[in-house]
Amino acid sequence: MIYSGKALSVDVLPSGVANLVFDLEDSSVNKFNQQTLRELQEAVAALQDAKVSGVIFSSAKPAFIVGADITEFTAMFSDSEESILGWLQEGNKIFSDIEDLPIPTVSAINGVALGGGFELAVSTDYRIGTAKAVVGFPEVKLGILPGFGGTVRLPRLIGADNANQWISSGSHVRADQALNEGALDAIVDEEKLIAACEDFIAQCNAGKLDHNKVRAAKNSPLGLTPIELNVAFETAKAMVAAQAGPHYPAPITAVLVMQEASTADRAGALEIEHKGFVKLAKTEVAANLVQMFLNDQFLAGAAKKQLANAKEVRTAGVLGAGIMGGGIAYQSSLKGTPIIMKDIAQEGIDLGMAEARKLLEKRVARGRLDTGKMISVLSDITPTLDYDGFENADIIVEAIVENTGIKQSVLAELESLVSDDTIIASNTSTISIDELATALKRPENFCGMHFFNPVPVMPLVEVIRGEKSSAATIATTVAYAKKMGKTPIVVNNCPGFLVNRILFPYFGAFSRLIHDGADFNQIDKAMERFGWPMGPAYLLDVVGVDTAVHCQDVMANGFPRMNLDFDSAIDKLYQQKDLGQKTGKGFYLYEKDKRGKPKKLPNPEIEALISSVQPSSREFTDEEIVERMMVAMCIETARCVEDNIVGTAIEADMGLILGLGFPAFRGGALRYVDSLGVSNFCQIAEKYSEMGELYTPTETMIEKGAAGETYYG
Repeated sequence: MIYSGKALSVDVLPSGVANLVFDLEDSSVNKFNQQTLRELQEAVAALQDAKVSGVIFSSAKPAFIVGADITEFTAMFSDSEESILGWLQEGNKIFSDIEDLPIPTVSAINGVALGGGFELAVSTDYRIGTAKAVVGFPEVKLGILPGFGGTVRLPRLIGADNANQWISSGSHVRADQALNEGALDAIVDEEKLIAACEDFIAQCNAGKLDHNKVRAAKNSPLGLTPIELNVAFETAKAMVAAQAGPHYPAPITAVLVMQEASTADRAGALEIEHKGFVKLAKTEVAANLVQMFLNDQFLAGAAKKQLANAKEVRTAGVLGAGIMGGGIAYQSSLKGTPIIMKDIAQEGIDLGMAEARKLLEKRVARGRLDTGKMISVLSDITPTLDYDGFENADIIVEAIVENTGIKQSVLAELESLVSDDTIIASNTSTISIDELATALKRPENFCGMHFFNPVPVMPLVEVIRGEKSSAATIATTVAYAKKMGKTPIVVNNCPGFLVNRILFPYFGAFSRLIHDGADFNQIDKAMERFGWPMGPAYLLDVVGVDTAVHCQDVMANGFPRMNLDFDSAIDKLYQQKDLGQKTGKGFYLYEKDKRGKPKKLPNPEIEALISSVQPSSREFTDEEIVERMMVAMCIETARCVEDNIVGTAIEADMGLILGLGFPAFRGGALRYVDSLGVSNFCQIAEKYSEMGELYTPTETMIEKGAAGETYYG
């Protein structure tokens, strides 16, 4: 034994090759925390003089190394730039020492090798993986770039074009692609992995493989002419800037760093990487994206706690076909739970099956599914016009028309036909779960399960706990959502639940801005510049004006502060049956493009409609528009936490990000309030308080601001 620690050990194999094995104590995965880095430094120092013929870096866990321990290293982002730089230099010395060992080195990648884990791998001479290996640098998704030499070594291994794409996208790259592009040197069966690494080392020592040549390339400038460098990086910069947009600086910074470092040796290139990393680490975007990663872990942990009380879901049902029901059936079957899909009309069944088939055909066309699997998934969706088979379902999702009376009638009928322990979940978007439960004899088996449209794309599922919903019902519904590949958030019952309750003050603020004289085009553009994927007028057209009017009525009945005391443009569009994309006309006109997708165009009739609900027009600054829109949304988000609709600011913010597309780089509504300062936010809101309760901070917000507290602590 050359070295033994709590994160890794080094032993000598019978072949005379050292095997450095990562096996972090009390952890299901290997990650680079401070302890692992310290032990790696000590182990590499011990290897400098060890009498071995080479070194294999391997893992005793199912994955290689998943990356850095974010909970440890992000705390350092609040330190000075000099402190962050010192940490980078210290860590990079370890990786450079590995690259400079006087013996050949090989990484044995048996699974995931991401971020710092892959940076370790590219610091070794060769990389051998199994077929399930996944590699890459996802750092840009956290608002930063690789800091342990990833931007330096990868371009010199796989070329500038490939490295630009890998690093700027943060992609997870499968073994076959990594082999084709030069990041892996071989793919072998798992049981042969160590032997293959030993063979590579033997070939190096026999002169059949020139590992010193590999090292020389990684220590030198990129071997491209000035013209080739210009083409590679200028083309990449244009593409990356267009894809990332103005709010996410990490992807374009990574390309700029690689471009600047392309003519430098390793030492110079690492200095450039460090400067780029430090610059990004100090941004608010990085802080918010890292917090989002931690929020994801929080939600996963919350769901995991529920699973202990969950019943197994072997078969599911969905009541109501069409686009929504077909999407639910597709997602359930795709993820391994057979499902019965019922509708009262053959047209609905046909539409639901066509939706599932279309979604599967897209996966086949993209190479993500083969034809055999497509047929298998379709065969696990059983369409029916009656209730035959529903008595065997473990959970049934009701997804029929959004009408309280009709839902209650159908739910009561369904309950009489299923077993006593079948869970029934309503996909209602606004109707009270407690009100629907009054029609049932077993309300403890009932809850809400609100999917967002389109089901296959939107990650969020709100699991709504009614007053009488049992713990087992909630846990099983959470487990089913997780099994479907969704992110469930458990919320307590109220009109609109979490996401729609927060959305409608935002829409109300939009309607009031128009009433007060604003141009809806300017509102859309201002909110898109703020970071929303689409402005409120465009979003209303996508959601459907009829849906918005119905939901607005429900919300106003539940929360009088959301009632509008004027005729809105939304009401006028509804009266004219101009419902948005579904009718081809709303705030905008819609025509199908070559791919059959609706293309947004100006609506020449909208100006007259706006004039009918706008006593006069006036100029607004973009800042005023953003303030009025976001004040209403943020205050309602705070109310949801205060009213215990969700237990934490994390759940509230993640609901908005996953369910509405709230700008991720801003971290969510309450994270945005924190960024402004709660006290400062309350002062901004005070400017608009005469417009009503929607714009008036709660007492708790005012107290929090006065105490200098934040929602994220």
